[in-house]
Amino acid sequence: MVLLAIPYAHIVYNVLMALYVITVLTVIVVVLGENRNPVKSIAWVLVLVLLPVVGLVIYLIFGRNLRGMRLISRSDLRELRSRNDVSDFNAPVQGLSDESMQLISLVNKLTEPHLFVGNDLQVFTAGQDKFESLMRDIEDARQYIHVQYFIIENDAVGSQLIELLKRKAREGVQVRVLYDYVGSFYFRPRLLRQMREAGIEVHPFLKLTFTQFALRINWRNHRKVVVIDGKVGYMGGMNIASRYVTGDKHWQPWRDTHMRITGDAVTALEYSFAIDWNFTTRKLLTARSVHVTPPAAGEGYPMQMVSSGPTNRWHNISFVFFKAISLAKRCVYVQTPYFLPSDALLKAMQGAALSGVDVRLMIPRRPDSAMLRLATGSYIKECLLAGIKVYFYEPTVMHAKVVIVDDEFVTQGSTNFDFRSFEHNFEFNALVYSKEFNTSMKKTFEDDMQQSTRLSMGKWKQRPLAQKALESVVRLISPIL
Repeated sequence: MVLLAIPYAHIVYNVLMALYVITVLTVIVVVLGENRNPVKSIAWVLVLVLLPVVGLVIYLIFGRNLRGMRLISRSDLRELRSRNDVSDFNAPVQGLSDESMQLISLVNKLTEPHLFVGNDLQVFTAGQDKFESLMRDIEDARQYIHVQYFIIENDAVGSQLIELLKRKAREGVQVRVLYDYVGSFYFRPRLLRQMREAGIEVHPFLKLTFTQFALRINWRNHRKVVVIDGKVGYMGGMNIASRYVTGDKHWQPWRDTHMRITGDAVTALEYSFAIDWNFTTRKLLTARSVHVTPPAAGEGYPMQMVSSGPTNRWHNISFVFFKAISLAKRCVYVQTPYFLPSDALLKAMQGAALSGVDVRLMIPRRPDSAMLRLATGSYIKECLLAGIKVYFYEPTVMHAKVVIVDDEFVTQGSTNFDFRSFEHNFEFNALVYSKEFNTSMKKTFEDDMQQSTRLSMGKWKQRPLAQKALESVVRLISPIL
């Protein structure tokens, strides 16, 4: 029996090896056929060839390209467009610079053509203020509440929000909640059951199962969007967590930026939520947004909304950042918790600084991820050499995601200045074209500078040799961090 088993084992081994080789060759053909950046293509080919089995698993999790995949069917998209009238908002604006007009034109090509003229904005840089405002608006809801967050923690702030949503649902308000399955991994089944029993429709975005783990783990919904009765919207960088209010054992309350919006730009928030809701539940939201009369022309802020994700033909928000920085004539201010730029964006910032533009980068002294701190550190020398002013924010985690260019443009939202946000996450940013708003956001940035330390090349060179080596190693995997 043992002698008979040997030939069969040999045959099975040969068959499995042949299948593996065919699979790897097929994946290599797919990688090459996608016409990616040659460096990335070569890297993936080497991983597949040099790391048998492991390389294939790594590719299935981190290497696949979702570009061109549809989140929503064409018929449902047409229906949403007709109900929300997003493309009808493209009013002309007088007095904007040529640079702003170029950005507006770019966004109109990348996404649904829209420019919302009359909007009121309230900016929050402290979690306590944001959550108090959000709770008040939810308390006033009469028709529906749409909530979408990457992270909803089961802590004091999360519990307060959930209890309020449960009460509003019992009062007859339609409450819908989307949360990212990985970001909110510790969302307890008991809590979900209680929310559903109260009448809340709550669903995870890209829930992971054993059979779908490799197909879904790398694609996360990082958006933070709330819409209340179609009248009030919230978006920005803050998740639902007490760390923004009370801090935690390592940090004071996190420093972040969030925005409350009233006016017709809320329609774009509604539209984004409806697409993600349709993708997650296969249900089309039937209620038309309830619009309030927007501020009169000249009284509100002109703005566009940009969604971005791995299914888009272009990396929308990355394109906007690149174009805005390339157009800069006077200044570029960037706040981000992680700085892992693409080669194009790094060169855009370096080119701006080398040509005399005042380029400032603010990152946390100690971010919430040691791995991302090392990856970020690998880019700092290149920034300093080009004349980019680098600031370490000292008091706590700087979690804001803001880019300010010259005197008229600001973008703020959920997008970190890193590969994951630009290429793998579903993100959402607001673009505001206003001298008044720009001045206000610059003032906030300058206030943060008072709590920051500007880094010098001499000081940076003094860091330990082991740290330099780790930074270089971690940089190799920065595109998938």
